[in-house]
Amino acid sequence: MTDAPKHPTSLDPAKELASDSSTIDPRDFRNALGTYATGVTIITAAGADGKPYGLTCNSFASVSLNPPLVLWSLGTFSQALTAFQNASHFAVNVLGASQQALATKFSKSSEDKFAGVEWTPGLGNAPLLADSVANFQCRAANRYYGGDHVIFLGAVEAYCYNRKEPLLFARGGYGQFLAGDGMSSAVKP
Repeated sequence: MTDAPKHPTSLDPAKELASDSSTIDPRDFRNALGTYATGVTIITAAGADGKPYGLTCNSFASVSLNPPLVLWSLGTFSQALTAFQNASHFAVNVLGASQQALATKFSKSSEDKFAGVEWTPGLGNAPLLADSVANFQCRAANRYYGGDHVIFLGAVEAYCYNRKEPLLFARGGYGQFLAGDGMSSAVKP
């Protein structure tokens, strides 16, 4: 690994989004993205059959304060893609530092990820997970296709939060924020 820039210099911009035409190594690119610590969320929605769906996600981001908009993305290969594409609402459940096991549970394929998980139905019956640091109840406002992911834009219709410590993810592992002396901070693995 080097600190030299890793961007294409001769790629035709018209073909930049086409699959297999990037000169960037996907695994190395993922490693570079992993240096950016993110919060950990579980995105939930109710399927057309009323079944709850959920998955661990760290691509959540705010978009706008006025109107209140957020986004997250889901790989086009996900088994839950259809459920989220057809849901009227979704919920973003921001996990706390004590919820690493829940993040791991929802990151794996399983018949019933909600077995033994305490939750209540929110707007559009999207599950709100107990003990989350925050949740954002969103109307599905739009979808955008970007490479191998679908970007979901949500209009926030309700939210709540508390002062518990959030769970963080960086370099393939979980951690939490450690407040410093006001001049510095660190992520504890």
